[in-house]
This record gives sequence, structure tokens and C-alpha cells, in this order.
Amino acid sequence: MARPRILVLKLGALGNIILSLGPFASIRRHHADAHITLLTLKPYAEWLATAPYFDEVWIDDRPEWWDVRGTLALRKRLAAGRFDRVYDLQTSGRSSRYFRLFPRNARPEWSGIAPGASHPDADPGRNHMHDIDRQFSQLRQAGVTDRAPADLSWTGGDIARFGITGPFALLVPGCSPHRPGKRWPAGRYGAVAAWLDAQEITPVIVGSASERGLADTIRAAAPAARDLTGQTTLGDVASLARAARFAVGNDTGPMHLIATAGCRSVVLFSNDSDPALCAPRGADVHVLRRPDLATLDPEVVLALLTPAFAV
Repeated sequence: MARPRILVLKLGALGNIILSLGPFASIRRHHADAHITLLTLKPYAEWLATAPYFDEVWIDDRPEWWDVRGTLALRKRLAAGRFDRVYDLQTSGRSSRYFRLFPRNARPEWSGIAPGASHPDADPGRNHMHDIDRQFSQLRQAGVTDRAPADLSWTGGDIARFGITGPFALLVPGCSPHRPGKRWPAGRYGAVAAWLDAQEITPVIVGSASERGLADTIRAAAPAARDLTGQTTLGDVASLARAARFAVGNDTGPMHLIATAGCRSVVLFSNDSDPALCAPRGADVHVLRRPDLATLDPEVVLALLTPAFAV
């Protein structure tokens, strides 16, 4: 008998991917004998291909509505997948349109919000739920009742190459460039870094290469801080999180990864995002929110870090 063929859609940013790790695991447990394919974006495909949840990982090139050739290529690929069921964990307008790309007489079962879905997410409160809870609610309505925890034990990196000795803490001062209101000013991170240095804890700055200027500002206040911007893989960040004393960062993808890896995390939110809907989840996560993060004093952050010295 042929193995059932399952497609999972997840096309969001890194934070959205991390918040789907538990749902990914639940789908894998429920469909233990199935061939499961993930359709995701290029930056995460290689990393997620090493996860234990999928047999294949496809890259979505996100063709524009006017890109007839790209849309037809995606349609052909989806049809050739011969999927029995699709779990649309993105539940966006784009991912819902993919339902219509399947031939009408060969559409798979569909869990999501697309009109005509066989297993619709009909919870009237779905838009007011935390992303993780909303996804598990959607899966439950589709018969996937086992709520698996998020797990990053499958990923890691060789962080010895960074030569960090002694205790250290992670600082994540960046965020999406089109959402500057989500950033705590780099100078405030500099004050935290200087305090860490005084406690003989090495501040370690992680982020993308484009955030090197933020690291420069922090290091101006704390020259002993290590700048790893643009140098880490996602596996490296997971391993750094496991070894760090704690982390401080904005509402951004790496902080989701760090918190999920189990690191004590202080995550800073402005009114640009709502922690009730998208805060990182982990064993020890503390959320600080201000309408404008420029009004958040470093002393408030440090007050949350001090208890970690007793750990």
C-alpha cells in the first residue's frame, strides 16, 4: 500500500517557522508512516531539511500573480506531488490561493482557511490567539490531537570556533529592517553590554551581517563584546543559546530560536507587535513591553537579569 502523501505549507519569517516546530512534530507523529513534504522559503529550506519532521523540503519561489510561467510551474509541481492532505500552517491569502492551483478533480484534503477546505479552521477566535495555540487549534479540528512540544535537539553548530571562553550572554539588537519600531536603541544594548562586562560575562552579539552597525554601537560602549553578526548559522544560534547564561533581544526571529532552545530570555516589545499573539515561547521567557522602546531604561532590563546570577 502506498504511503500517504502530506504537504505542509509554512512560508513565513524565521519567528513564524520557530513557532511552528511543535505543530510540525505533531503532524509527523500523527502521520508516522506518511511521506511529508514541506513547502517553505529558501532561507530556511536547507536547515529544515535536517529536521526529523519531513521527507522532502521544497522551496517556494513565491511567484507574483502576474507571473504566469512561475504560477504554472508551481501548479504543475503541486499536482505532481499527488498529495492526500495539505496542512496550511501559513493561512495567508497567498497560501490559501494555492488550494486553487490543484486540479479541481484532484484536490487533496485541506486544513486551513481556504474557501472550500475539507477541514477548515472554523474557530471564531483564531485571529486573537497566540500563533502556536492557533496552529494547534487548527490541527485539532483536522484530527491531529497530539500537541507535541517544540524541540531543537536535532540542530546545533560548532561554536568552539568562535573561541568564547567563560560565561557569556547573547544580545540580539536587530529585527526586520522594515520594522524599525521593534528595535530597542543600540545604545541601550551598549549599556547592558557594559554591565555584563563588569560582571565578567562576555556580551555576544548575534544577528545578520546587515546589523553590524548595531554591533559597532554596542562595542563602542563595551569593547570586550564579541560581534558575531553575519557569522552564525541557525544551528550555531541554537548551540550558543544552550550555552549562554541568558539573552536579551527584540521581537525577532533569532530570539524565538534562542528562547525555544531553552535559554533564559528577556524579549522586548513595542506597540509594533503584540506579545499575546507572537511572543517567543520557552522554558524561561520574560516579556517587557513599552509603546515606544526608546522609553525603556536599561535598569529595567538589568533588574530581570540579576536573578540569573543565582542559577
